Amino acid sequence: MELRPLGRTGVHVSALSLGAMSFGALGNTDHDDCVRIVHRALDAGITTVDTADVYSQGESEVIVGKALAGRRDDVVLASKCFWPMGDDPNRRGSSRRWVTQACEESLRRLGTDHLDVYYLHKPDLDTDVDESLGAMSDLVHQGKVRAVGISTFPPDLLVEAQWAAERAGHVRPRVEQPPYSVLARHIERDLLPACDRHGMGVMVWGPLNSGWLTGKYRAGAGVPAGSRGDRWSARSAGFDEARPEVVAKHRIVEELATLADEAGLPLAHLALAFTLEHPAVSSSIIGPRTMEQLDDLLAAADVRLGADVLDRIDELVPPGTTVDPAADTGWQPRWLSDPSARRRTGR
Repeated sequence: MELRPLGRTGVHVSALSLGAMSFGALGNTDHDDCVRIVHRALDAGITTVDTADVYSQGESEVIVGKALAGRRDDVVLASKCFWPMGDDPNRRGSSRRWVTQACEESLRRLGTDHLDVYYLHKPDLDTDVDESLGAMSDLVHQGKVRAVGISTFPPDLLVEAQWAAERAGHVRPRVEQPPYSVLARHIERDLLPACDRHGMGVMVWGPLNSGWLTGKYRAGAGVPAGSRGDRWSARSAGFDEARPEVVAKHRIVEELATLADEAGLPLAHLALAFTLEHPAVSSSIIGPRTMEQLDDLLAAADVRLGADVLDRIDELVPPGTTVDPAADTGWQPRWLSDPSARRRTGR
């Protein structure tokens, strides 16, 4: 497994990272099987494991902690905070109060005394970023966090975070975790150049676009039982064939499948390899639910795509564009998603 620099942090990470979102109630509820999946990934050369407190409400972190017992020092371990952990409004967001408490709780569940990367999982427009970064800096100075990360921040908020850290003398964000796939290329336009300028490592999520780039979703066939589109009703719009964006996805995926066949590759391997071709990307996060899925995806680690294949992909989805922005940007400010936030009428 190739090891790549994580920006200018001095840390190296494996080209593929293991995402633990599907461990627990959100996916695989067999803890022992999940532990075996982690061990298989580490034995195959993956050095980076990514989780979050919200994944199955802490269950994923508990599983990862079990799996890393005795192997923690060999792993670059990351977790995140932001999403609600219960009904209490103070157990969510990016306030100093919650960032500090959430980190302590994650460390306990993971059975470790530090995180190599700790992310603000999403932008929190209700909290001053100086407040959040001040708390993250304290965690670094206390030895509980090695590097500060931000996840799915748009370019303007990423640069604001860098400037806020510089002005206040906080530890600045060193890692960004955005969505990126053949079908979602918006980060190529502004975000990846910004990360490169600020020396940030980039750990991309969603390289298979919620399963679209495995070929499991076919026009007119409906959403397969047990698939992510079936399990996660909140994402149902992303699979609604009445939407023109979904129709366009089906067409493009069929053409990508043909291209993969011509290249002698499974579609999923072509998709993963695509994300790793961008020089600003440090690692691509895979999130297998089963051992079979993991073994299949591991085989993509050594795939390299030629210029002819990359040119064909550019023709299908031009650089810097995303086929379904409403479903695949990962985060949108509420003035885009909520009409009342951009209209004075009725206020």
